[in-house]
Amino acid sequence: MGLLVAQEPYKRTMKLMGSRFDITVVAKDLVEANGYIDLAVNEITRIEQLISSWDANSQTAEVNRNAGIRPVQVNAELFELIQRAISISKLTDGAFDISYASMDNIWRFDGSMKAMPTAEEIKASVSKVGYQHIVLNKENSTVFLKSKGMKIGFGAIGKGYAADKAKDVLIAKGVVAGIINASGDMNTWGKQPNGNEWNVAITNPMDKNKVFAVLPITNGAVVTSGNYEKYVTFDNVRYTHIIDPRSGYPATGIISVTVFAPKAELADALATSVFVMGKDVGLNRIEQLPKVACIIIDDKGNIITSKNIEIEKS
Repeated sequence: MGLLVAQEPYKRTMKLMGSRFDITVVAKDLVEANGYIDLAVNEITRIEQLISSWDANSQTAEVNRNAGIRPVQVNAELFELIQRAISISKLTDGAFDISYASMDNIWRFDGSMKAMPTAEEIKASVSKVGYQHIVLNKENSTVFLKSKGMKIGFGAIGKGYAADKAKDVLIAKGVVAGIINASGDMNTWGKQPNGNEWNVAITNPMDKNKVFAVLPITNGAVVTSGNYEKYVTFDNVRYTHIIDPRSGYPATGIISVTVFAPKAELADALATSVFVMGKDVGLNRIEQLPKVACIIIDDKGNIITSKNIEIEKS
């Protein structure tokens, strides 16, 4: 009779896709764990090469280079990712839009901005944005950006997608449990070796040393969006670094959004969208989606939760 080897969590931290990734796998020893983590890293790197808009050799860069010129054939994976991104745009009335990459960066959050951009500058900055102008041809698997100067980018969805794919690879290899944390995009499966659920702590952005809730996550993803350091204030209005791709104005009124969803890709996109839509419209959209929940903290420090979530305040 073989001895049962106790499994333990092993964690590795590295920089991938320009962000910090912490990959935790439950395995019988370090050798096995390292083999698994290497597989996850290879998968994340593969996706980065597919979706990176600044890698000149990527299919995404090729699509952007041919904006206003011709459709570009892409592989099925990228085609489907763009297709899903467009359906999230429709769902959020364009608050989420991968063609945001065409925006001129007229807002700066490094302290160098002394005055608000003019209304004309703001309007011009988003003149090339619009998911409606991304033309997909399923038969030929082509993507065409209608006007010159249009660009797509996966900044608000790419890390979540990579985390989902890495998780799929590890589950297929028989890894019983783990966490992929892509700079705050948490994606989990299975349970801790002691039988407990994995937990996520949600900090209060008003006081980062305080955790206001610890929530279990079961085989799903949780993404928090909200960089409280990146904002500018004009006339007592705080403008965050998350910009509405429709208007060119930064989002106001919310300082943190946490979204729970079955997949990190969806949670990632929705967290950004809720910021842009504002708490009323944002909550309304989230509550219409199955298996999705959210926690919003507004700029007054109020905590608002969607009706499909239970928080045990710590």
